[in-house]
Amino acid sequence: MINDLWYKNGVIYCLSVATFMDANGDGIGDFQGLIRRLDYLNGLGVNTIWLLPFQPSPGHDDGYDISDYYGVDPRYGTLGDFVEFAHGAKQRGMRVIIDLVVNHTSNQHHWFKEARRDKTSRYRDWYVWSDKRPKNADQGMVFPGVQTSTWSRDSVAKAWYFHRFYDFQPDLNTANLDVQAEILKIMGFWIQLGVSGFRMDAVPFVIASKGPHVRKPAQNYDMLRDFREFLQWRDGEAIILAEANVTPDTDMEYFGDDGERMQMMFNFHVNQHLFYALATADTVPLVKAVMDTKARPASA
Repeated sequence: MINDLWYKNGVIYCLSVATFMDANGDGIGDFQGLIRRLDYLNGLGVNTIWLLPFQPSPGHDDGYDISDYYGVDPRYGTLGDFVEFAHGAKQRGMRVIIDLVVNHTSNQHHWFKEARRDKTSRYRDWYVWSDKRPKNADQGMVFPGVQTSTWSRDSVAKAWYFHRFYDFQPDLNTANLDVQAEILKIMGFWIQLGVSGFRMDAVPFVIASKGPHVRKPAQNYDMLRDFREFLQWRDGEAIILAEANVTPDTDMEYFGDDGERMQMMFNFHVNQHLFYALATADTVPLVKAVMDTKARPASA
């Protein structure tokens, strides 16, 4: 097995710590329970475990509203339990990848609390603000029908803040170099604790331009190269699996023509046509979708 391309033939098993195995009998899964089941997972032939968000969170969006990127939700255990789990996986020849949710934070994150409280706070520009409701506030919702706007007024800040997702998930201003540096710091922290990579959430939104006057968001693909270079520097075998629901003509922008950006990407295009094929027994669009997404760098 070529180590630096381990992901090309990885058998990845995704699980939620909260619903997997409860070791202390409180009705919630935890890392101690997961540690007990490592031999079982190993026996299935799994060589990579992908964990859904397990960091501290108010839990309004299944943990995708993170309030601390450097911790473990107390319901699931401690940082020490996580390290024990990662070490146990490594002993069995298994890798761990985790969700990296950095398009937005919880509104309970101390960065946002500071940002809304004080206009001069260093965290103010970590989020996206407007003095008045932008004209396009009713466009671009990720959950139309549930969401009515991408901008909400904050009574403490006396300003409007941008959120692609729910109003309790304010978007980070990812164009801010301090925010980009913090994302690298978060990645470096978890790599140090034994992680082999990240499933990066909502990548097209992470790299998009944001602001009250942005009509058609531009994608900053160079940001992906920066993430990749940092990972290769810290751990040459670490990877990013991109969650990007984009059309096939955009795929190579995420990989990079020379494979210098993301190593892996979900194939939403094939997935959607697979469901269509199952529903209609018509496989022609599925075959076309597979062919349309065939091009990718050799290392991806």
